[in-house]
Amino acid sequence: MIKRRILVKGARVQDVGYRLFLYYEAESLGLAGLQARNVGKDVEILAEGEENCMDEFVKFIKENYPKHAEVEKIEVYDYNGGVMDIERYYRSLTVEQLAKMVDAGLGLVGGQSKMLEKQDSMLEKQDLMIQKQDLMIQKQDKILEKQDEMLKKQDEMLKKQDEMLKKQDLMIQKQDLMIQKQDLMIQKQDKMLEKQDEMLKKQDLMIQKQDEILNELRELRKDLKAFIDERFKRIEEEIKIIKKKIGLR
Repeated sequence: MIKRRILVKGARVQDVGYRLFLYYEAESLGLAGLQARNVGKDVEILAEGEENCMDEFVKFIKENYPKHAEVEKIEVYDYNGGVMDIERYYRSLTVEQLAKMVDAGLGLVGGQSKMLEKQDSMLEKQDLMIQKQDLMIQKQDKILEKQDEMLKKQDEMLKKQDEMLKKQDLMIQKQDLMIQKQDLMIQKQDKMLEKQDEMLKKQDLMIQKQDEILNELRELRKDLKAFIDERFKRIEEEIKIIKKKIGLR
């Protein structure tokens, strides 16, 4: 058997699924050993196997890349060092991939917890706004009650027209002041409505992000299930071959 050290260079060769991509081809060719790891910005591959299998493997690497990889150069060297057994490498790769999935899942759960905390804070603020609006309504009721009293007094003022002119001038001034205050209240209510609209937009954005997170989790679960199903299928095939070799059915 011979050994080779292969360097894959390019703008994007890491975090594109290169190691699993290489493993499937190495296993199908029957290589005895395989290691692949990130070295600087490159991917280093150590392989061991029969010469014809090694030639096919090197040819495959030069002509095929993972979907999102951007490869610029492939360098191949003779190698005399140790190479990990291919099954041992696969187990190591599997553990590493599962650990990444768990870390990603935990990060998503933590982000959702923070989003829930922010939503709780927003709900508390909305409750406070509702309380203030209730207080405004109570004050408006008092204003209406006072206006009713003013109408009663106006009936009395009709009997005293001479005094009424003077008092009407005073009432007009007060009414103008009331209108100004009412205008101010309307302006504040308009601002409150604008802020509520902004809050609704932000909540819609949060819901969209939650949907994106849920979709990503679903995709991760699908990828993991497909990965495990494929592995179980391979194990079952290997067991059948072993049983056949030792004479079991």
